[in-house]
Amino acid sequence: MKNNNLFSLLILIVIGVGIYFIVQTIQQAQQVVTEPFNQVNQANQSLQTQVSHLLNPTPTIIPDPITYINEIRSLSRLETIKYSVEKVITGELGTGTFDFLFGDKILFVAHGTVIAGIDMAKLQPEHLRFENGVLTVNLPPAEVFIATLNNEKSYVYQRDTGLINQPDINLETQVRQVAEQEILKAALEDGILEQAQLNAEAYLLKFFTALGYPNTIFIDDQG
Repeated sequence: MKNNNLFSLLILIVIGVGIYFIVQTIQQAQQVVTEPFNQVNQANQSLQTQVSHLLNPTPTIIPDPITYINEIRSLSRLETIKYSVEKVITGELGTGTFDFLFGDKILFVAHGTVIAGIDMAKLQPEHLRFENGVLTVNLPPAEVFIATLNNEKSYVYQRDTGLINQPDINLETQVRQVAEQEILKAALEDGILEQAQLNAEAYLLKFFTALGYPNTIFIDDQG
């Protein structure tokens, strides 16, 4: 009886080992079959990535490692007002009867910043006079410190080029220059200098009051 049980146990062990090796062999065979397909899929994905890079290349910007510092000077500017201006500028080349062949037109949306205030370096001791409890300040006139485009917000809205010619590489540059001038012009026409002067006087009035000169008047005849 014991011999029969031992014989049955040995048979079960042999069958279990056989099943294990059969399963391992099937798994290895599946890996051998599926591996070429995986390699093909990886190759296709790599090719698609390369084609996508060719069709949509990422620009490479390489700054010159050499920097030239042309001028260094200290600033004593009191910035009292900032304008944010938006202008739409149109630039055209080759307008006329055959503009559909040779024309080049650009519609540019310009966002710019204009900052104005007082250059306090121009305020000298002779420009301040204290008499009879009144401080008279001969304040320098307001001026524009910065008038520039915001390149992050400015963009080309539309570009139409003739059927024959190529886009003019200088047109956008010229449009940007005009846009900067127009932004400054718009701020000046809106009275940025006058408002900058008023803001400066309001700020300096509080400043001189804190210093112990509550009676302060401003004049603007420095010439």
